[in-house]
This record gives sequence, structure tokens and C-alpha cells, in this order.
Amino acid sequence: MDALPGTLGTSASVALRLGQAIFSVTSLLFMCLDVPFYSYTAFCFLVTVMGLVMAWSLTLAMVDAFSVLIKRPVRQPGIISVVVLGDWVLSFLSLAASCSTASATDYLLRHSSPFCDGTLCTRYQLSATMAFLSWSLILASALFNLWLLAYL
Repeated sequence: MDALPGTLGTSASVALRLGQAIFSVTSLLFMCLDVPFYSYTAFCFLVTVMGLVMAWSLTLAMVDAFSVLIKRPVRQPGIISVVVLGDWVLSFLSLAASCSTASATDYLLRHSSPFCDGTLCTRYQLSATMAFLSWSLILASALFNLWLLAYL
């Protein structure tokens, strides 16, 4: 099992991590730019989780890029365990945040809330969509690294 694509230290992992970071930053931009998101807990939760995902993904993208440049992938079980645990925790948190934001937005739209006028709810929906896409990439990274951990 020399280079399973998507595991820590491969170029596919760099792409997954950069995709996670891009989707989480996009979710943050849709949520935070000129939008009063702090009125609902679900929206604050999404902003917090996407901030964590962005930091985690960019950090591991740098580790992956360094591993690719020196052509020596990380294969220590302790490090892989920490990465798998972090990926799983952030995976569950980002899924919960995207689902709670989507359901809160749906509730606001169905009850014609004055808080959700014009394009505001559309931006919340786009933010939840970007968070869901980020979750799918985090889950893929977690599964690839879990497979590597089981192999080691």
C-alpha cells in the first residue's frame, strides 16, 4: 500500500484539503459579508465550525504539500490517528452545522420572517450548501486516512 490516493502526504490529499478550505471559506463569505447572522444560534454554529474547518484544512494542506515536495509521506500511526480523529470530529460538526443552517433557513422562509427578506435567505442557503460540500470532502479524507490507519 504505497500511495493510496487521498491519504495524508499525497497530492490527492492536498487537493481534498484545498477543496475543504475553499468550500469553508466560501460558506463563511456567504454567511458573514454584510449579513446579520448572529440572530440565530444555527448560523453562529456554522460560522464557528467553518472557521475551524478552514484552519484544520489549510494546516493539513501545508503538511501534505511539504510531504509531497520531499517525497516522503507521513506513515506514523500516531499522527494518522490524530488526523483521522480530527477529520471525524470536524466531519460530524460540519454536517450538523450545515443541516441546522438549512433547516433554520427553511423555517424562516416558510413562516415569512421579516428577518429573511430579499436575498438574505438565499445567501444562507448557499452558505449551507458550501458547508455540506466541505463536509463531503472532509468525510472522504477521513475515510481514506482511516483505511490507511487500518493498514498500518
